[in-house]
Order: sequence, then C-alpha cells, then structure tokens
Amino acid sequence: MILTGIGDEAGNTIDAQIAATKKLGWKHIEARGVEVPGFPKANLHDIPDKAFDLVEQKLKENTIGVYCFGSTIMNWTKTVETPWDVTLVEVKRCIPRMKRLGTKFVRVMSFKPKDDDDRIPPVVFDRVRDVTKMFLDAGITPVHENCMNYGGMSWKHALELLDKVAGLKWVFDTANPVFNPDRSKPKPWPRQDAWEFWEHVRDHVVHIHVKDATWNPAKNNADYNWPGEGQGRVRDILKDAFARGYDGGISIEPHMVVVFHDANSRASDAETGKNFVEYGRRLEKLIKGVKTVVGSPSS
Repeated sequence: MILTGIGDEAGNTIDAQIAATKKLGWKHIEARGVEVPGFPKANLHDIPDKAFDLVEQKLKENTIGVYCFGSTIMNWTKTVETPWDVTLVEVKRCIPRMKRLGTKFVRVMSFKPKDDDDRIPPVVFDRVRDVTKMFLDAGITPVHENCMNYGGMSWKHALELLDKVAGLKWVFDTANPVFNPDRSKPKPWPRQDAWEFWEHVRDHVVHIHVKDATWNPAKNNADYNWPGEGQGRVRDILKDAFARGYDGGISIEPHMVVVFHDANSRASDAETGKNFVEYGRRLEKLIKGVKTVVGSPSS
C-alpha cells in the first residue's frame, strides 16, 4: 500500500507540495496542478518544458515519486463538443512526461454531461477507448474517476463504460457520490450512495481517492469533512478494500481549505499544507484502526 496525496491540495508550489509530503514521511505525490518560480500554476501536462524540468529536478532531489498523475484529460471542463484535438494534444504531452517521472497511473475522465443526460453517448465510448489505448500502448494504466462526468453518473454508467473500454481501470473517490446525482434512477435524481457505488466497481479499482463530505441541503452543496466523519463511507470502504486484499495507492484529497474546481476557493500554501498534513495523519490513524479490525478473528 502506498499513501500519497494530490499535490495541489498541499499547496500551489512544488516546494510546498514536497514539504508537506516529506512532513508526513511519505514518498509519493499524486501530481495535478503545480507552480514553479517564474511560471504560473497549471496542470503538469500544460506547464512549459522549462517548468516541467524544474519540477522533475526538485522531485528527484527530494526522492519523491509521482504515483499517479491527475490529468485534465476529458475532465469536467470539457464536453463532447470540445475539439478532439484538445484531448489528443494533452495525451501526447502527458505520456513522455509520465515516462520521465516513472509514473504508472494517469487519472482520466469522460467529459461533462449535459444537465439532462442520463445515457452515455456512443462518441464518449469511442473517445475514452482511443485515449485508453494510447496510454496502454505506452505502458501506462489509465484510471477513470467517478466524478462529474459520464462514467460517474452512477455505478451502472461506470460499469457500462468499463465494459465497453478494454483495459480501463478505476480510481474510486469516496466523497464524489455524496454530491453527484444518481442518473440511473427516476427523476428527480437522488444523490448517489458511496457504498453502493463502491460495491459495484470495487473489482475494477486500482487506486483510491480519500475525501469525505456531508450533503448540505441548505446550500445545495457538500461540506467537506475529516476522513471518516462524513457520508463518504471512508471507514467501511477501506475496511472492505483491505479485507479483499487491496494493496494499491490511497491518495488524500482534503478539499477542506481549497476546492480544486471552485474558482472562488483560495488559501495560502501555509494553510493548505497544514490541513494536508493533519488530514494525512488522521487517515493513517484511521487505516491503522481499520487494519486492526480486519486482521482480528472476529472481522
């Protein structure tokens, strides 16, 4: 098992991300957005070559690996109407950078659905299949996240995507079901159930994102919690994963100080770094307790 965290949840700069990771005693980050001196923050596959060289240098100097890469490929900022060349260029920039860092997993998605969609358009299968093949041919495993995308519309949509895209694997996010509607059910769509989603996709999961949340009807949005304190069923999911022999990556994505997809969410690297480290320590404690239960004769 490898404990890691999504880098920009610890800070904008690569220095802040490395510092928080080392404070936890961890050896890996999950790269996503990053800033280095002289260059604005952007996703790792979008920063200029000179900026990437600096990131690579700093990671190697600190003996920090990149376990998974959180790309923006086919994510919730893009729809099926987005020019296909945008995705192809991202993939072609991504692959050589992942190889330089020795990264084995890349997080991808399946485009933002229209507000009234409850089916996956055939073009989505075609495009996810093409991207998956490009990565697999390069020796890299693409993992799809249950998020605000076609594959994340419900566990049924997830299984349909997995069935139609050979070689695609899953990264399960424990909190995303809390705020995502279940579009496999009659309208008005209810919120998804984290355990139900996990139970159906767990055989395809090779990476786990731990964040936790509670749905707040008053603001029609989620409040983010410490791991195990929300509706993401974090403790139950990890207990089940370990009981089934899971030994892959577990990556923290706190969202408690800064929400990645909220343009109005801002904080200093000091604030995010402190929260990141506390979140990581709480997860370590939770995992220790869960493993004690799983390992006991009565579990």
